[in-house]
Amino acid sequence: MQIHGAVLEEIGRSRPFAESRPLTVSTLELDPPGAGEILVRIEAAGLCHSDLSVVDGNRVRPVPMLLGHEAAGIVEEVGDGVDLAVGTRVVMTFLPRCGECAGCRSDGRTPCIPGSAANNAGTLLAGDVRLRRDGTTVAHHLGVSGFATHAVVDRRSVVPVGDDVPPAVAAVLGCAVLTGGGAVLNAADPAPGKSIMVVGLGGVGMAAVLTAASLGHGDVIGVDAMEDKLTTATELGATAVYTPDRLAEAGIRADIVVEAAGNARAFETAFAATAPGGTTVTVGLPSPDARSSLSPLTMVAEARTIVGSYLGSAVPERDIPLYERMWREGRLPVEKLVSSRITLDRINEGMDELADGRAIRQVIEFPAADGPLG
Repeated sequence: MQIHGAVLEEIGRSRPFAESRPLTVSTLELDPPGAGEILVRIEAAGLCHSDLSVVDGNRVRPVPMLLGHEAAGIVEEVGDGVDLAVGTRVVMTFLPRCGECAGCRSDGRTPCIPGSAANNAGTLLAGDVRLRRDGTTVAHHLGVSGFATHAVVDRRSVVPVGDDVPPAVAAVLGCAVLTGGGAVLNAADPAPGKSIMVVGLGGVGMAAVLTAASLGHGDVIGVDAMEDKLTTATELGATAVYTPDRLAEAGIRADIVVEAAGNARAFETAFAATAPGGTTVTVGLPSPDARSSLSPLTMVAEARTIVGSYLGSAVPERDIPLYERMWREGRLPVEKLVSSRITLDRINEGMDELADGRAIRQVIEFPAADGPLG
């Protein structure tokens, strides 16, 4: 079938992306789903730093590639052996899990090994590619390729949710909430009364604030260089907010500090703000060549712990239903993470907003059927 999607043509084009236009909205051919795969009509897709990191070259992937990994939609067709009904709303997750490897047996602590290999290669979990343009193969992004009207994905890349979950909320559950919320609930697992700080208030960081606030058993502190994000963090439940400089001046420290900015300086800020006996959880994805400087003596003398948390140490089929239930109960107002709604033809401008740190979560909304995307 023919679909429309945002294809990354070349990695590392100059800013502003609105002018260099690394992404083009193209017509592509999408093969039908194979065994264990599903065809999904995309309803909503969020713009995330993991998309930007491919555009700017911090994460090198094969191109051309149809980007997008945080998405939700409706199942329209299923391949052999799939247990989902046509018409089911599903949340896409950007790391499929084979269910058998050592990573899958770690209960979310480490990523699926075949899933990671497929993501790096730009294929679906079984190794296939279902996208073409003008006779040329187009790579999948993290097993999803959600910046498009439709996607074929492995069944193990989705989790079903209820019809009452709005598409934008469902999309954000699959990355921002799964990652930020999991950094709090899975990697940190805070005891009642423990204070929680979040450094870096983008989509993932704000989801961590929202999740920490939902626990209701300790101070929640937000840290970011942008004042408007500090205001938003307060609206989401933070009990105190600081810029990094004001945080250092005040000497504020917390029992658990989540670093969600994805850069070396933010990691150093998070480590310095962790209280004795506390835990620093790093969930951001910096450039592969980024380096931080820490004191080993501090680690020992203050009995500190540093935890790396990929995808919020999540098992999506376990965790997404939890967040869905918390949303439905009113304890996790995920819709507040959506800072703007855009159309697919504004994708390059959206990447500029993301790179400038102005957005929390921009969500692309797709028409109910193929039609004008602008």
